[in-house]
Amino acid sequence: MLPKKIALIGVPWDKKGSYLGGQALAPNRIREAMHCGSANYWTELNVNPIENELFEDWGDLKLKDYFDVEKQFARILNRDVRTLSIGGDHSITYPIIKAHAQFRGEFDILQIDAHGDLYDEFEGDKFSHACPFARIMEQKLATRLIQVGIRAINPHQREQMERFGVETIEMHHFDAGQRPTYNKPIYISLDLDGLDPAYAPGVSHHEPGGLTTREVLRIIQNIDVPIIGADVVEYNPHKDVSDMTAMLGAKLVKEIAGKMI
Repeated sequence: MLPKKIALIGVPWDKKGSYLGGQALAPNRIREAMHCGSANYWTELNVNPIENELFEDWGDLKLKDYFDVEKQFARILNRDVRTLSIGGDHSITYPIIKAHAQFRGEFDILQIDAHGDLYDEFEGDKFSHACPFARIMEQKLATRLIQVGIRAINPHQREQMERFGVETIEMHHFDAGQRPTYNKPIYISLDLDGLDPAYAPGVSHHEPGGLTTREVLRIIQNIDVPIIGADVVEYNPHKDVSDMTAMLGAKLVKEIAGKMI
C-alpha cells in the first residue's frame, strides 16, 4: 500500500550537469511560480493539491555531496511519504530511484526527456546528468524504462537502449501516434527539455522539435496506474524568458501532485 502523504522536496544540485549551470536555483523559482498570484492552485482535473492535507512542502535538502541525495531520500521515504521533487540537474534521479528501490516493490519509470541519459559515462563521470538511467537499469532498480519525447540519440545511446531493453518513444514515433502504456506502478522523471524550447526556454540544452505543453499534460492526466514518486528537473532560470518555464514547471508539479492524490 502506497503512503497517501506527498512531500515536495527541493534538490538544489547542478554539479553533475554539463554545458551550463544554474539548475540548483530551480526549486525556489518553481515554488515562487507555484504560489504566484497570476494562477490558482487547482489542476485541470479539479484537484487542489497545494492546499490538500495530504500535500506538504518539506523545503530544500542541504546536500554535502552527490551521494548524500540517496541517504536523505531514504530517510524521507522511511517517514511513510511519497516524494515529488524539484531539481536540480537530472543526475539526482539515480540516487532518488536507488532510495525508492529500498522501500517500494516492483515499479516502472516514465521518463519524459529530449535525451536518453543512458551514457555509460559522460566527460569522464559515470554519475553525470547524462548517465542516470544507465546506472538505474544496470542495477535493475526498475523493471521497465519507458522514454517519451526523445530526439537526440547517438549510436552509443542506441546500443544502451538495446542492452537494457528500454522502450523508447522517439518524437517521430510519438507524432505517428505511439503512446506509453503501463502495467505496474510508475515513477515519473520529467526533464523540462522534453518539451520544445518554444514552451520551455529555461533549460540548458535546447533541442527543437519536442513535446507541447498540452501533450505532456495529456500524458500525465492519462496515467492509469499508481504513481510512487516523481521528479521535475533541469529547469535553468538563467535561460528563462519572462518566467515562462518556471510557470510551466509549477503547473506540471501541480498536475502530477493532483494525479498522485
